[in-house]
Amino acid sequence: MFEKFLNREGREAAAPDGKRIYAIGDIHGRADLLDALLDAISADCNDLAKAQLVFLGDYVDRGENSRGVIERLVSLAEAKHETVFLKGNHEASMLDFLNHPEDLPHWLDWGGLETAASYDVDTALPDALLANALRKNMPNGHLKFLKNLALTHTEGDYVFVHAGIRPGAPMEEQTEEDLLWIRSRFHNAAADERPDFVVVHGHTPEEKPVDAGWRINVDTGACYGGPLTAVVLEGAERWFLSVRD
Repeated sequence: MFEKFLNREGREAAAPDGKRIYAIGDIHGRADLLDALLDAISADCNDLAKAQLVFLGDYVDRGENSRGVIERLVSLAEAKHETVFLKGNHEASMLDFLNHPEDLPHWLDWGGLETAASYDVDTALPDALLANALRKNMPNGHLKFLKNLALTHTEGDYVFVHAGIRPGAPMEEQTEEDLLWIRSRFHNAAADERPDFVVVHGHTPEEKPVDAGWRINVDTGACYGGPLTAVVLEGAERWFLSVRD
């Protein structure tokens, strides 16, 4: 089932004229919900090819079909849909594990075991052997996709990032750690530290999407039994689409 609803508290902002944007929250291996949300988006805009799809990161880990998620996203890009794929902290951690498993074994405890299993890797292998097997089993297109993820994207009055931004700092001073990992420092930013644009992000799961005026959070905990959510931006309007089991 899917829901379409408003949940808004304030700041006026606009997407570029003639463009409808769907910014999609953390998928975390839920390929089934991704397919359902893409169907809901197609119904909402009548033609998926007319929409811009911005994916906010955290495609892998925790859910049981990370491989299926990456395959679907690669297919969307190959089909020449207007797509933007941002890096999440889980993609960054996965890449770090593949390159230096001895330095980041805890990725496996963050949901990496489920990701490895989705690529038919024996999860009982020692870390270094598991990393080698995962790298061997991943299609080249999947690894290329992960390596080419962007950190930010801007459309009109909206800036899209995975986690948020460091309050009071201009975009050119934001670090990858800020953009992929920040939480409370961003969420609790004082009014005079907030940017003059609206930040669209995921990373921190909520029971329902949050529109706080100056920031919009669309991580609704899909991997924990919650829905998968997108915020829809068109002109000065915005609304939410969610799908659930």
